[in-house]
Amino acid sequence: MTPPPDAPPEGAGAPFAVELRGITKEFPGTLANDRVDLTVRRGEIHALMGENGAGKSTLMSVLYGLSRPDAGQILLDGREVSFASPSEAIAAGLGMVHQSFKLFPSFTVAENVVYAAEPRRFGLVDRADAVRQVGALAVEHGLAVDPAAKVGDLPVGVRQRVEILKLLHRGARTLILDEPTAVLTPAEADALFGVLRSLADEGRTVLLVTHKLREVMEGSDAVTVLRDGRVAARLRTSETSADGIAAAMTGRAVELDRVHPAGSPGGTVLAVDGLTADGVRDVSLTVRAGEIVGIAGVAGNGQSQLVEAVTGLRPALAGRVTLAGHDVTHASAAERRAAGLAYVPEDRAAVGTAPAATVAENLAMGHHRGHGLLRPALLREHARVLVERFGIKAASPGHAAGSLSGGNLQKLVIGRELAHESPLLIVEQPTRGVDIGAVQTIHDHLVAHRDAGHAILLVSAELSEIRGLADRVLVMYEGGIAAEFTREEADERRLGLAMAGGAPTEPPASPAGAPAPTGSPDSPGEAPASPAPAPPAPLKEAP
Repeated sequence: MTPPPDAPPEGAGAPFAVELRGITKEFPGTLANDRVDLTVRRGEIHALMGENGAGKSTLMSVLYGLSRPDAGQILLDGREVSFASPSEAIAAGLGMVHQSFKLFPSFTVAENVVYAAEPRRFGLVDRADAVRQVGALAVEHGLAVDPAAKVGDLPVGVRQRVEILKLLHRGARTLILDEPTAVLTPAEADALFGVLRSLADEGRTVLLVTHKLREVMEGSDAVTVLRDGRVAARLRTSETSADGIAAAMTGRAVELDRVHPAGSPGGTVLAVDGLTADGVRDVSLTVRAGEIVGIAGVAGNGQSQLVEAVTGLRPALAGRVTLAGHDVTHASAAERRAAGLAYVPEDRAAVGTAPAATVAENLAMGHHRGHGLLRPALLREHARVLVERFGIKAASPGHAAGSLSGGNLQKLVIGRELAHESPLLIVEQPTRGVDIGAVQTIHDHLVAHRDAGHAILLVSAELSEIRGLADRVLVMYEGGIAAEFTREEADERRLGLAMAGGAPTEPPASPAGAPAPTGSPDSPGEAPASPAPAPPAPLKEAP
């Protein structure tokens, strides 16, 4: 493989591929980056880590021309640059793959890759040449993609390769990837890191923004950790540990990948029988009091549609949904909440909160209907208790919820829903975009909620989260339940195979003397049934 164009010679005296010196960026009331220095070598996979609000996104926005620094310098290959827009950064050899892909589903792979840089013949787009160029590029870099395939028909892992091909087609020498494995299966994530290592071996540079310590330890060469807008650590991956990185991020020791003790399931709280809806086909499942049931699957296989059908946000075409003994198949979302449903949606900003409303108002939403006006003092006190209990960082309960960071907005939604003490909690992606310390706190709250006798249906793209919390695991594939595992059976290999549509393998034998695991609420050998907790009283009405 030939090195990227315009690459300076390798060697001890070669300049850094990326060098940030004293980058400072301040927003009203927030010093996001405080004299940050970052150096990234050519041919290196360099991870950028830090808690929510540490300044990672701001720093990458400055590097990619999305934001102008208040102070500091940016150097690429030893030459100082200044970008007024991402277009200028792209022209200088930078490229960024965002967590939400920027692709046209109705276009082919080739059309997406060459968009805005199409080869032309006689003034017209030369589609045949575009297919040829993209096919050659894919082969050269080991990115298995059909240039003629329509992007909307491709699985998410292949779409990510298309994003990388876009950058390579534009001559990117430094690639920035934001949470690149958030929607990938373990096998797809491993394949991605194989591609990134090949690109680094060619002399390209990869900057990786991620929360996943395992991937950093296995796939990166160096790590820079930010804390409170400053550099907290600069580490060579081979000379550190996941615990060391976590401690640098949080300033304290953090217990990683903890597997919580199993629950003690009681009576059935949620029963779904043959549920069919748009994107969901013939799904049956149960969730019992004192139990966490996890749903794993690659994004786009019906998890979100199933949750919408159970919560009343998507109409059921067939089947039945029973909540705490009540048939709610055709009940409204409000009626289901009144029957004992609490819900943490995947999209905390658009669905879970009203960003323009205050923190206190958002913390009171959901169980406030039918009680007239609520006293402002009551709202403030309710908010104060929850802000303290769940560690929500907010300037005051009167500030707009939209001013919170993503992680703190997530804590707000989770805190609000747990506070209602509803018999059933449905929670989607509870720790997406949340830092390591907050992940541990959220997990502890969910387990405590389960141990208090509540039923929890958990949907997560993080297999470590599913395996650490769930008492049973269901895997969704193409809108249906493809497999069910006990927590003892749910290793990464089995889950990954089922998520990819493969047949489940034989479960391991039960430990000596242990009862055979079962997912049926009526099977012998499980805890005796107990009644589901009653729906809680809402906030008191103002007289």
